[in-house]
Amino acid sequence: MTLKRVGVLSAGKVSGVLYGLLGLIFGVIFALFSLLGAGIAVTQTGESTALFGALFGVGAVIFMPLFYGAMGFIMGIIMAALYNLVAGWVGGVELHLE
Repeated sequence: MTLKRVGVLSAGKVSGVLYGLLGLIFGVIFALFSLLGAGIAVTQTGESTALFGALFGVGAVIFMPLFYGAMGFIMGIIMAALYNLVAGWVGGVELHLE
């Protein structure tokens, strides 16, 4: 079997969701480090200026999945379109299925 064409929008949707999930994972990790840093800043200085760092970290849980998902969708569309172009030249990817 040879994969000759890829659905551009379906590839974009799948890529967007996958990258959105990666953004969620990275956002949570970033938020944990930001909250940890904010907690350390409060204990060392006694000031509440670390609130900005905490809000920035929590905002990453919202912003990063949206950003990664949008970029994944756009890049998935571009890559599928490029694959379709190149597959027309070289014949596509050969698949061996059982």
